[in-house]
Amino acid sequence: MPKKIQTNVLQLEGEIDLHVSLRAMIENKPQVLVVDLAKTTYLDSSGLAVLIEGMQNVQQYGGKFALANVQESVQHIFDIARLDQVFQIFPDVDSALAAK
Repeated sequence: MPKKIQTNVLQLEGEIDLHVSLRAMIENKPQVLVVDLAKTTYLDSSGLAVLIEGMQNVQQYGGKFALANVQESVQHIFDIARLDQVFQIFPDVDSALAAK
């Protein structure tokens, strides 16, 4: 029988900064953690650090970490920092969940 995939989707809104924490979701060790940035209008370096740390923590236990619905203004930050090559970024949550 196929293994049931435990999925968590975290939707972030507005300005993402150091006050945003993925810890509570990561503690549950989901196989897939998708961060939905559809309503995120701003991301600073501390927000990036939180996402990087979250990705590293999920990868440590063998899970998959993905970003979805990254707005153009936020995508620009990922591009400049070359983090578009580090994160798995998908156009929407469904495609992030469907990816292997």
